[in-house]
Formats: sequence, structure tokens, C-alpha cells
Amino acid sequence: MKYGSLEEKTYQEINSKVIDSWCRDGWEWGTPIDHETFLRAKEGDWNVLLTTTKPVPHSWLGDLKGKRILGLASGGGQQMAVFSALGAKCTVFDYSGLQCESDRLVAQREGYEIEVIQGDMTKPLPFGDETFDMVFHPVSNCYIREVEPVFKEVFRVLKKGGSFLGGYDIGINYAFNEDETALCQRLPYDPVSDPSLLKELADVDDGIQFSHTIDEQIGGQLKAGFTLKDIYSDTNGTGNLHDHNVPSFIATWCVK
Repeated sequence: MKYGSLEEKTYQEINSKVIDSWCRDGWEWGTPIDHETFLRAKEGDWNVLLTTTKPVPHSWLGDLKGKRILGLASGGGQQMAVFSALGAKCTVFDYSGLQCESDRLVAQREGYEIEVIQGDMTKPLPFGDETFDMVFHPVSNCYIREVEPVFKEVFRVLKKGGSFLGGYDIGINYAFNEDETALCQRLPYDPVSDPSLLKELADVDDGIQFSHTIDEQIGGQLKAGFTLKDIYSDTNGTGNLHDHNVPSFIATWCVK
């Protein structure tokens, strides 16, 4: 896919179209859960992911019946469908039209209501203060340049005592070459500051991505006012770094 220049369109617009194309090609994170998975969730047999392979501990989520949950950049008919099966009242906010459509399709198929909003999380969120009991945010902020404003907005829309569950790429992937055998890129990885990276991403159709440090991601949540309750790491799931058990993602549970 030709991305063009960032003078012609924003990186957010480019990423929205790229993720739509991944969904059309059968992207793992854009494939809705099937009917049997939904039924098992209703019976209490379920798991959800914030990162690539490790399920989120059920203790992080608690009893979801009647809770208002925001799936932030969490479209695709996966996590919010499970939470709906558990009795939660869910809202999906995602800038991919096809990711949003997947959540609508599962809700229609299974007969539950869900609010679906296509939008950009780099802008102020279109929700009132203290609207949600939980915000669920799988790995996605690697597609935005500034993360701290997102954490501030999440803090604003969460009720006091509400939980923020997030998955984050910690940056190591961007330092390695494509087959993860050699260090090749000095961090931070920022195609806005280094346009040569834009062509590299376009050549492999990876969208426009950015590395973020733990300082930005955990520190950014603490600066926003959150209290960190728990954390775990995860690998890529496949590839050389995974084979060597190198953590490349973290998941955090924070509370307002």
C-alpha cells in the first residue's frame, strides 16, 4: 500500500486504512469470536488478551455484570463480545471502520446491545467525566506518537475506583531487523522525525508505528494519576525473540 507523505494525510488516517486492509486479509486481531466461543463465555469459560499470548488474569476484571466498559482501540468483535456475554454494558472506540463493523456484527448475531464509535484516540475522547467502570486497551498505542494525552483522557472518563487495563509494546521489536537476528535501528523509532522509516513501513505494509519507553507508558499512567496494581510481560508469540523468551510486551492493571 502506498502511504504517501505525512503532508498529504495524517498518520492516523493512514493507519485507519491500513488496519482496514489487514481485516479484509483475515488479520488475527480483526476476526470476531464465533458463536460457540460466545456461548462458552456466557457459561463462564472465557479468556481475553491485552498482549499476544498471555490471558488477562480474571482477578484483574472481577464481576463484570452491569459494569460499563470502554474498549479503547479494542474493536474486532473479540474482547467486548466476551464482556457483553458476561453481562457488561460495552462501548467500542476504534478508528478502523471494519474493526467497528465486526463488533456490530457479533452484537447483532448474539442479540446484545453495544455502542460502537469510530474515532481517533489521539483526540479528546467523546465521553463525559467518570463515565466508565473499566477501560480495556489492548496493544495499540504503538500506532500513535504521543501516549501521555491518552492516559490523561482515560483517567478523566473513568469513575473513581475504576480500572484501566492496557497492553503495551515496550519498543525492543523496533530495534531489530525483520527476522529478529540483528540490532539495526537506534531508538526511538519515529517515522515522523525520520521519513526514511516511512518508506520501510510502507514496503511491508506495517502501518505507521512508533516505539515507546516504559517511562512513557508506565510513567505516563502514574503522571495521569493512576495507581499501578499489577503487571506482567509477554513475548511476540513467534519469531527469534520469542524463541529466546525475550519479553517485548507488558500488560498493566491500574486503578483511578
